[in-house]
Amino acid sequence: MAAALTQEGGEDAFRRLFRFYRRGDRSDLGGIIDFSAPGDKVVSSELSISSVSDQDAFRAGLQPVSQWKAYGLEGYPGFIFISNPFLSGCQHHWVKQCLKTYPQKPNVCNLDMHMAAEETTDLWGQSQKHLRSKGSSKCAPRSLLERLRWVTLGYHYNWNTKKYSADHYTPFPSDLAFLSEQMAAACGFQGFRAEAGILNYYRFDSSLGIHVDESELDHSQPLISFSFGQSSIFLLGGLKRDEAPTAMFMHSGDIMIMSGFSRLLYHAVPRILPNPEGTALPSCLEEAFPSDLPDSSVIKHCSEEDWKICTKYLETSRINMTIRQVLAVGQSFPNESRGERERHAASESCDHPENGEVKRHKLNADR
Repeated sequence: MAAALTQEGGEDAFRRLFRFYRRGDRSDLGGIIDFSAPGDKVVSSELSISSVSDQDAFRAGLQPVSQWKAYGLEGYPGFIFISNPFLSGCQHHWVKQCLKTYPQKPNVCNLDMHMAAEETTDLWGQSQKHLRSKGSSKCAPRSLLERLRWVTLGYHYNWNTKKYSADHYTPFPSDLAFLSEQMAAACGFQGFRAEAGILNYYRFDSSLGIHVDESELDHSQPLISFSFGQSSIFLLGGLKRDEAPTAMFMHSGDIMIMSGFSRLLYHAVPRILPNPEGTALPSCLEEAFPSDLPDSSVIKHCSEEDWKICTKYLETSRINMTIRQVLAVGQSFPNESRGERERHAASESCDHPENGEVKRHKLNADR
């Protein structure tokens, strides 16, 4: 059925398949690539094992690179899929950071666009009681954390202008920078610098519109994408939207690298799916936190109380972190005229980024 849709007229091929997978018919998911059981079109991908020491992988909460399962796709050079390389229990740290730490000021989130600063300073603290006691009713009001849709880190992406700027920057989290640098090095990108991050928070009714990530000034460096929580369908297309995309599943702990030819391809997330194991959370998130991490590890223990809040959130949600290098070594942002700076500042202080993000998570939105 999905293949037949690409032959129809009217909408471009990518949009037709996006709408098809968005509809929610579970009867035609058989053609979606699942890297946990790779088949046709999937090829093995070589990693730079010597570029990341076992000790540095351990510090980032990762298995030795020699144990990673890395794949590519025929027709998509530069695309690498790594099936959950995290050590047992280490996803806990990254989930907690995405919910408790990274949304904190001075980082920016969608709620800043229509709430006073004092109302968004402690999303975690304001949501704990609500999430701890939350039942299964879909009609129950959502906590602030459940209303979170995006957080930006480092160079803050401007949803209106679709640009980064030198004067809208806050320090990038050191733990996430270290993790991203190890992932990049293992994939052959020594010297990658984590300069910007966009964290997306999905509910079961969320989607991510068809877009290309081209706002970074340096396209020679990869996009690195991390997923946690519930699963999703990811569509990877071509350089034009009339090229039919390839559909694949992303599960908790999976990592994607888009580089080279694949760096500027159209892609989208039409649908979030419940954990395919049939339980509230995937088994990899039920694993115990390791007791032997070195003192130099960037991974920190997640308390039992904090993890209870995280698991309650993840039962109906997926978190994605996409990390980018914005500038090449020695490169700087082009000088902006006074008028451009004023327009940039105005767009940051209005409601448009929120509206843009809402559209971006709905069916008819493209970025």
